[in-house]
Amino acid sequence: MILETERLYLREMEQSDYNSLCRILQDKEVMYAYEGAFSDAETQEWLDRQISRYQKWGFGLWAVILKENGEMIGQCGLTMQPWKDRQVLEVGYLFCHMYWHKGYATEAAKACMQYAFEKLNAGEVCSIIRDTNLASQNVAIRNGMSKKDCSIKYYRGVKMPHYRYVASAKTGCNILHF
Repeated sequence: MILETERLYLREMEQSDYNSLCRILQDKEVMYAYEGAFSDAETQEWLDRQISRYQKWGFGLWAVILKENGEMIGQCGLTMQPWKDRQVLEVGYLFCHMYWHKGYATEAAKACMQYAFEKLNAGEVCSIIRDTNLASQNVAIRNGMSKKDCSIKYYRGVKMPHYRYVASAKTGCNILHF
């Protein structure tokens, strides 16, 4: 286990999480900001990328497990992402549709932000969010992040404006204690 919150725990994903990950990445409603659901091959590539990130950096997107039933309900964690001319530390999150609007993304992302500040000594953490993804923008705002700037990404042949929301270690992120 990497992190624990009141209702959740986060751990590294494993190959055995593939079917749970498919429930997230192959749901077109969940994946609307990515212009559609992933194929089996794209889902496996996503999982392989997270496992590689754990080995390279010691973090990545982690499986979010609901304590009450042990079910993987989403993924949340930290990744290095390209932003304009540099790499930035991002907290990202994707959850099964049936678990939206219950505060799980906010709870998990807050824990990941605090992990970044306390364990990784990060100066700032950001979330890079598509301009049409209001739900994720609201999670960032609830977590004390502010919209900093905008950039265009091209994905699946689509021009997508993205906002970068940022929280700094200076402003604090006193949410949990490990």
